[in-house]
Amino acid sequence: MRFSIITPSFNSAATIRETIESVLKQNYADVEHIVVDGGSKDGTLEILGQYPHLQWVSEKDEGHYDAMNKGIQRCTGEVVAILNADDCYREGALPKIAAAWQSHPEWDGLFTDVVYVDKDGEVIFKRKEAGFDYDVLRYGICYVVHPTLFLKKSVYDRLGGYKHREYLNCCDVELILRLGRSGCHVGHVPEFLVNYRFHEYGQSADLRVMRNMALESERIRRDHGCPPGFLGRAAGIYARARRQAQKLFVRGSCDLIPGRWILKKHMRGKTAFSSNIGIDRLEGDR
Repeated sequence: MRFSIITPSFNSAATIRETIESVLKQNYADVEHIVVDGGSKDGTLEILGQYPHLQWVSEKDEGHYDAMNKGIQRCTGEVVAILNADDCYREGALPKIAAAWQSHPEWDGLFTDVVYVDKDGEVIFKRKEAGFDYDVLRYGICYVVHPTLFLKKSVYDRLGGYKHREYLNCCDVELILRLGRSGCHVGHVPEFLVNYRFHEYGQSADLRVMRNMALESERIRRDHGCPPGFLGRAAGIYARARRQAQKLFVRGSCDLIPGRWILKKHMRGKTAFSSNIGIDRLEGDR
């Protein structure tokens, strides 16, 4: 199985070396790593030039989801994964994912458990999941963390890529729900294989981005049948309870403390990330 790892980047000098090294250390032979850079000016390109195995391009784009689409068009692997320029694979991730797919060739995609880490790579908390449930995802919460998602290239060919001209922050959520609506068979590998970073240069720790994500997510869920008002809130309560029951039954434990509460102290009103399309200037800063 050949993996194509796509890393979108823009002014990512603070973190991208660790991302690249995490792929190099996988001890997996058949992998290509494609970096699609948006025209960085902070030293990112100098770092990329130190790794001759990389396929990379640097040019102005329409944001990080546009960069992902460009990478998908260039890739040659059977399986595609998006690894952001501040996230990392944990030891043995790719061999374990390849082994899981060998056992389940019917899977169109899979996702794994995730470890949330801080700017120094120190663990904030670990989150287990039970499986892919379209109803929980569309009524409750999209718990599939993007860097843990691996999809066959044929799925992108069939469903299309990221709708980067429709959404600023939730193209991955929209794609994940599209997988469910289309009936894709998405498996789950119950191991912690990805570090997802919260830090001062990242979008995920920016409260403005989180607020915009909530608005976009609500619109996407409406498109997938989630009702408005009281019925929608009731459906959300049911979906969240169902997810925790699944975790308890499948994994033997559930979340006593919501992840957003644990991450609260790592959030910032405004982080220092930059963007080609202005999502670093949200809510009146434009």
